[in-house]
Amino acid sequence: MFSHIMIGANDIQASKVFYDAVLGAMGHKPGVMDPKGRCFYFTDAGIFALTPPINGEPASCGNGSTIGFAAKDPATADAWHAAGLANGGTTLEDPPGYREGPLGKLYLAYLRDPSGNKVCALHRAASE
Repeated sequence: MFSHIMIGANDIQASKVFYDAVLGAMGHKPGVMDPKGRCFYFTDAGIFALTPPINGEPASCGNGSTIGFAAKDPATADAWHAAGLANGGTTLEDPPGYREGPLGKLYLAYLRDPSGNKVCALHRAASE
């Protein structure tokens, strides 16, 4: 559905350290910097990118926005969460775990990145 997702970051290097760690815990390669100071994470399904805002204003998180990353299993979501906490992220909401809802049984782990963006690792439970 998406070709790419780009989010603002106030400190690209701190954000790159965070995302290299959390995405690395999911098996993704480190981000690649471009000459404009942006960082890109490439997958077969799309691109995730970090950028300093082009208008020169500080980056800010979107109130009500969450970027979700697919985790292959709960252990991967837990590794993602631990890597984030160890690399500049902060925890929020409930601890990582299963939640039941209208979309079924989901294993969720939430963090805020160094710029305050809300991110999540999500594993959809088939019938565990």
